[in-house]
Amino acid sequence: MIGDHHHQHIENDPAYLGLNVNQGIEPLPSVSEDSVKRFLKHKKKRSLSVQQYVDGILNGDITILSQAVTLVESSKPEHQEIAQEIIVKCLPFSGNSVRIGITGVPGVGKSTFIEAMGKHITSNGHKLAVLAIDPSSERTKGSILGDKTRMEDLSIDPNAYIRPSPSAGSLGGVARKTREIIVLCEAAGFNHIFIETVGVGQSETAVNSMVDFFLLLMLAGAGDELQGIKRGIMEMADAITINKADGNNIEKAGLARVQYMNALHLFPATESGWKPKVLTCSAYMKTGIGEIWETIDEYLAHVKGNGYFQHKRNEQSKFWMYETINEHLRNSFYQNEQINALMEESEEKVLKEEISSFVAAKKLLDLYDQIKRNI
Repeated sequence: MIGDHHHQHIENDPAYLGLNVNQGIEPLPSVSEDSVKRFLKHKKKRSLSVQQYVDGILNGDITILSQAVTLVESSKPEHQEIAQEIIVKCLPFSGNSVRIGITGVPGVGKSTFIEAMGKHITSNGHKLAVLAIDPSSERTKGSILGDKTRMEDLSIDPNAYIRPSPSAGSLGGVARKTREIIVLCEAAGFNHIFIETVGVGQSETAVNSMVDFFLLLMLAGAGDELQGIKRGIMEMADAITINKADGNNIEKAGLARVQYMNALHLFPATESGWKPKVLTCSAYMKTGIGEIWETIDEYLAHVKGNGYFQHKRNEQSKFWMYETINEHLRNSFYQNEQINALMEESEEKVLKEEISSFVAAKKLLDLYDQIKRNI
């Protein structure tokens, strides 16, 4: 006789050893409503056509903009192909924004500043996108991600869009993708773009190659203000702002301002004919923010008046054309399997002084030419 407690599934009776059937209700949660929704959403996401992406972006749909940005950041060739088509269609609708680069040494209060400045912009009826170039993000798993959660007001502002740095690896890759993301954001109606960077290394040069106005954030220290920042970065600045000018710091900030103004006088005249300004502010207390904005307006009036604004944008476009070619050629060479196979051997020979660096390089390049011809 079959046991009572197995009346729902007689197969579970010892008489049917080897068969084990659970009660029918148990497995249901694995196909929950949520997972069906997620699946359908994912399916929908994949099936958007290029035109649907473009229409969504032009309508200011943040979800579709974010999906398109993800395609730009992806290294998969099929994603890149769609991304480039989207960019081409969005290009005629881009270019109509103010692009501002913001950099500063760590600890300068950059996210508080961006939030204060951002709220100033959105409260005046404008739309702001905040993008980051942080090549270190791959190692540190994205310092800006921490910043995003710190910009609490701005991240929930319907007129602001904050996008962490794409950890595409090389600075060139991250910078190129950021430039492409600017195009998408502008097409989506964002008429103010902040590009932020860490304030150390090469990323400032990359930022400078895609912005109209470059703002350097500094702190008032103990007389060694000019130490922690590279001269090259100071030369790029269209304005220097000393943050945290509040409380006991006000006097220090005033002194630092004089020092910076004196330092800027020693630099050669800028190509734009603009004299960089030094300002003080307290992002925390939200003082001095309006003055910074007036300075940016003043700068824009100056460079649009003398034609430098368009000249700089044209130069930037040319620069990115060459950068993209160089990046493609570099990747194509180094990612080639046959080249890779010979690379180590060539290196060994150079180190042992069996052949010169130039001969080794020429042999590898000749091989590459040969491979290309045979394809």
